[in-house]
Amino acid sequence: MKFRFAPAAFAAALLLCLTSAKAQTTSPPQPLPEQSTLPKPQSPTDKAIFSRSMDENGETTTQAGPGSIPQMVTAPIATDSERQAVTFTAFDMDVHLRPEVHQIAVRAQLSVRNDGKTPLAHIPLQLSSQLNWERVRVEGKDVPFQVATLNADSDHTGQLHEAAVPLAQPLAPGAMAQLDVTYSGSITPSAQRLIAIGTPEDVALRSDWDTVDTEFTGLRGFGNVVWYPASAVPVILGDGARVFEEIGEHKLRMAEARFRLHLTIEFPHGQAPTVALINGHSAELHVTDSAGPGVDIPGVATAQLDEAALGFEAPSLLVAIRKAHTGTNVTAWTLPENEVAAQSWTAAASTVTPFLQGWLGQRPRAQLTLLDLPDRRDAPFESGALLATSLHEAPQEQLEGIMAHSLTHAWMQSPRAWLSEGVAHFMGTLWVEKQQGRQKALGALEAGRQALALAEPESPGESVGQPLAAAISPAYFRSKATYVLWMLRDVVGDPTLSAALRAYDPARDVSKGPGNDANSGSFETLVEQAGARRDLGWFFGDWVNADKGLPDLSIESVFPTSQPSGNWLVAVNVANSGYASAEVPVTVRTDATSVTQRVRVPARGKVVQRILIQGKPTEVQLNDGTVPETEASVHVTTLGESNPSSAQP
Repeated sequence: MKFRFAPAAFAAALLLCLTSAKAQTTSPPQPLPEQSTLPKPQSPTDKAIFSRSMDENGETTTQAGPGSIPQMVTAPIATDSERQAVTFTAFDMDVHLRPEVHQIAVRAQLSVRNDGKTPLAHIPLQLSSQLNWERVRVEGKDVPFQVATLNADSDHTGQLHEAAVPLAQPLAPGAMAQLDVTYSGSITPSAQRLIAIGTPEDVALRSDWDTVDTEFTGLRGFGNVVWYPASAVPVILGDGARVFEEIGEHKLRMAEARFRLHLTIEFPHGQAPTVALINGHSAELHVTDSAGPGVDIPGVATAQLDEAALGFEAPSLLVAIRKAHTGTNVTAWTLPENEVAAQSWTAAASTVTPFLQGWLGQRPRAQLTLLDLPDRRDAPFESGALLATSLHEAPQEQLEGIMAHSLTHAWMQSPRAWLSEGVAHFMGTLWVEKQQGRQKALGALEAGRQALALAEPESPGESVGQPLAAAISPAYFRSKATYVLWMLRDVVGDPTLSAALRAYDPARDVSKGPGNDANSGSFETLVEQAGARRDLGWFFGDWVNADKGLPDLSIESVFPTSQPSGNWLVAVNVANSGYASAEVPVTVRTDATSVTQRVRVPARGKVVQRILIQGKPTEVQLNDGTVPETEASVHVTTLGESNPSSAQP
């Protein structure tokens, strides 16, 4: 997509400048950001969308393309069902930045589909309240539209500008529409949503650091700043986990959308950006800076991301002035004060790489990018093979743990959140096991179990929960996915799971897509084919393709029987009152030794496991923390003369 600009004496500057005026809305509970006055439309014969030029007197002038001025209304027109019905299938965006004055101007061509059950009379489109809708065209024709302000914490301001775009003919279920939209505004740090719930301002700003500025531009997308058109149910912080679930739902609905972006940056002389990252991907910058005596035309830098599927990521844009430091499978872009520290980060990547190669293969699919955030207190941000964080000095053990997780994203790039995030967390816990032992790793697993147990339905009949293949909550696609991979590891063995991870190809993982009808698809097949060709349908059926909650295991009774030659046969009666089957370790211990066997306990069922051991048994343990349960993940029964369950039959 290219812009066509109106002729001007000097056409190097490309952004729309707007003057400020207060927005007119109902009285919201939070202060409403200033809204820009919209420019007057040009003659219909002028095809310019927007342009910025300099007149003969040296004054900057702004022109906007033809279109209807939006009408501000006091109440939203769209309903939640309409917002949920809109699915974006393609973005073709031309983004212009003027970082020196924090401005962004965008023209976007959008493809949307009605995934609802009834026709849509209009299409709701949302942006951050720091941005202003200017023009909307539907199927090539300008349309008048109305804009309302919503209270919604999916944006750092706590508010959204929602345009209700009318359609000449209702959009039938399953039908597509093509939109061409223009909008602009100034994006500066705002922590209004966090301040509103009592967060101290300095702390809030370290979390909500999104901005357009010369040294650093960071736009993290829906859930932080809505800098591209979106359509979602407005939710607020403090209402349980609804904000985080809406963020996950937004990512899931857009996972198959095709995304293309052309970026133009107008920068002051001598302050050219050195790195641009679009959706976590490094984009090559082309810079023109005409600095010289008497020259006052700003420099221009351009970059582009060719069309690609979004996957389970919110569109993001980060641009900065940083210095590059390369290492093994990693490039660190640092501020001057952290250049020495960069050596520690790249060294940590070198240390972890052989471990990841042993599990995931010799070569990653991408280079990991580390981007130094402006303040060492800024909250880290991940998007695919990008980690934006403060690259200051830290203990090497800590940096290696970070690299074990983040570098995994360079190897394992999947459109499925449970594989993308789950494998990264899995490898992080395996690194802990390697460095500090199994109990430390199991402790890391246990840290997420309680939140998972609270999120899980008590029974499939009570709620469908979140099937892992289509999960939208971090408790599922991170915590539960990590548990699932640990259980798979124990069920099939390290070599088999490693072979499946090495063979995984995201381009071929096309089984039903990542939406509500998703299943485990090709990964289940890869695991089955990599090992002894076992049927793992029971496992993926209960743990990935459906959400049957967590098992609830118990040792009902233990019966040890003396055998010849000092052996004992121990019968362990195990029950599962949950709705998910589980293969779990059962360990019998004596004063001198122990024996562990694995047993599959069916949902709502019981099994008897008989274990032969040398010496008199003193203790029986069910589960070792690798299988998440509703109440606890380790059960121990001590055997003795007074224990009724230890009586010999």
